[in-house]
Amino acid sequence: MSRKIIFFFCICIGVGSLFLKSSHAEEGTEKTLELESGLYYTIQKGDTLWDISEHFYDSPWIWPDLWEKNQEIANPHWIYPGERVRIYSREELEAMIQPEPEPEPEEAVQPEEPPYYSYPAINKVGFIRKDPIDPSGILFKVKDKKVMISQGDMVYIRPVGKNTFERGKHFAVLRMRSKPLKDKDTKALIGVQYYVLGVVEIGGVEPRFSIGRVLQSFRHIELNDLLIPYEPLSPKITLVESKEGLKGKIIAAEDHQGMFADTVVFIDKGHKDGVKAGQLYSIYYQEKVRIDPKAEEDIVLPPVEYGKIIILRTEDTTATALITKAEKAVRPGATIHTP
Repeated sequence: MSRKIIFFFCICIGVGSLFLKSSHAEEGTEKTLELESGLYYTIQKGDTLWDISEHFYDSPWIWPDLWEKNQEIANPHWIYPGERVRIYSREELEAMIQPEPEPEPEEAVQPEEPPYYSYPAINKVGFIRKDPIDPSGILFKVKDKKVMISQGDMVYIRPVGKNTFERGKHFAVLRMRSKPLKDKDTKALIGVQYYVLGVVEIGGVEPRFSIGRVLQSFRHIELNDLLIPYEPLSPKITLVESKEGLKGKIIAAEDHQGMFADTVVFIDKGHKDGVKAGQLYSIYYQEKVRIDPKAEEDIVLPPVEYGKIIILRTEDTTATALITKAEKAVRPGATIHTP
């Protein structure tokens, strides 16, 4: 197949363009073509992209890449004499036919851990419930007739009602405080306080009783203490937004001692009031004074905050909290509010 190959080169100069003249003897005329920079081939009768690729690149299989770079050719199977095909250099061709590098995998971004308060003794704290709990069992005997039951001791448990025990299950040991707690001002029943004494694992099940071993003892355990299913709490207490506009009172300290920083206390608000573990509240007082002795009205001064608490766990109408800051002693009935 005869070919007529015409190469046009154009070097851009700031003041103009380079023109290449092409003579056609059979026509006897002379045409001036203004070209873009690069190397071009004018298609002749009978040419195909397959043949052009083989001629310039020694491989006919390059034709799809050649067509892709010459987008003015609508159909690669229909090319016409007089059309121009841009011919790329070997370097351009290699860059053109090389596969695109795979993107580097993005480094996994570890989600930022939310702020939290660490309290390792979380599983030791007790709680107040308005209605007495229904225990799963009662501890009725200890091996070797020990008076003070502690970690490692073997105990015998009597199921309550239709409750059953399974080997390997864990139960929390509780003791109910002798007297229910009442509101200091209204005398209304607040609830029953429970101490968490330890954790027992069931090791054997008999028809009328079960055998367990004390895994942990937080306080001394005695006969007739109660068992309920154990639900461990995380010592990482994630901080969450406090309930807007909440006001409440501190009922008492867990051990009914003086209340200072690091003392576990109970408040008279629970999750029915929007209280959640991880919320922070302020302990405050607010005084009323009479500016003019002759006046009959008192004015209320702005609240004075002197302590902080964080909620550790909640019940329906009460919550267990930890005093994290106290500038002075906190007394039962001390007021709390949203910071």
